[in-house]
Amino acid sequence: MELGVDLESLAAWMSGQGLGSGAIVDAVRLTGGTQNILLRFSRDGRDYVLRRPPSHPRPNSNETMRREARVLTALAGTAVPHPGLIAACSDESVLGAAFYLMEPIAGFNPVSGLPALHAGSAAIQHRMGLALVEALAALGALDHVALGLADFGKPDRYLERQVARWQSQLDGYAEFAGWPGQAALGDVAAIGHWLDAHRPASFTPGIMHGDFHMANVMFREDGPELAAVVDWELATIGDPLIDLGWLLATWPEPGDEGAVSVKPWIGFPTAAELVAHYAARSSRDTGAIGWYAVFGCYKLGILLEGTHARACAGKAPRDVGDRLHARSLWLFERAARWVQHGLPAAAQQGNPA
Repeated sequence: MELGVDLESLAAWMSGQGLGSGAIVDAVRLTGGTQNILLRFSRDGRDYVLRRPPSHPRPNSNETMRREARVLTALAGTAVPHPGLIAACSDESVLGAAFYLMEPIAGFNPVSGLPALHAGSAAIQHRMGLALVEALAALGALDHVALGLADFGKPDRYLERQVARWQSQLDGYAEFAGWPGQAALGDVAAIGHWLDAHRPASFTPGIMHGDFHMANVMFREDGPELAAVVDWELATIGDPLIDLGWLLATWPEPGDEGAVSVKPWIGFPTAAELVAHYAARSSRDTGAIGWYAVFGCYKLGILLEGTHARACAGKAPRDVGDRLHARSLWLFERAARWVQHGLPAAAQQGNPA
């Protein structure tokens, strides 16, 4: 795999920042779920990880990278586990794109496989799940204005904009030839109407991760605690309870093996336990958590269906598109079931339906 980074240019820039001297050594590409380039290397006795957009970036990739660096700067010194930012470069001429350097994270991603310690202990897995929502509660408790992020998002009427925003995205997939259309996903419009009709009347703005689930966290090798929440590219200022709903949308119910991305799944908390643990550590009202979970299914289902639409037009691998289409169907079916019967996690918190 090519490194995708001009190491001489990077070394010259680092020298100008006072980040060591001499050659960059032991450079290796890191793999993961992201399309961005992650490069681990050493220089002058110190280890670094570089993050930059892909070699063929999207139109907003550089701005996204700048936003990631900004939110990581704001999180420094907080109780939210995150990659430590070392330095950021917004000048695209240095490497052909904006980038930043961060501290390497000592840990593992559970979706990529559990170490023996974590795979063999129900107690450790249970604690891992609770650690997830503790990180969310800590993030939601931060004062984004005091941290310099007052202009990092547009929280005014944030919830009111969401359904129309994502329905518009779904409508846009019609441009891809061969896509069977949203009717193949079930009654998506009915879910959208329910979301608009049952939308929480108000919320307290805060920092959102934007894509919080098992694939975007790393745990410590020596126990159940979080090492870091990673991939902050969708972070914004909005309603932090959407992050909790997003986690619930991807969280399996008992006996629902189709939702399990981490195996073996022998001790992780139930969705109800996650909500109760969050509620005990946050001042936010979780009484409408069913709405947030349904919205998580709705938004994620629409996002995943985009790859299927592109695959139908020959612009993405067909096997990936088909797999994500099946996941979209599962999410919309889950949302419809929760609309009809309520969210299991809502039993202790009140059902918004």
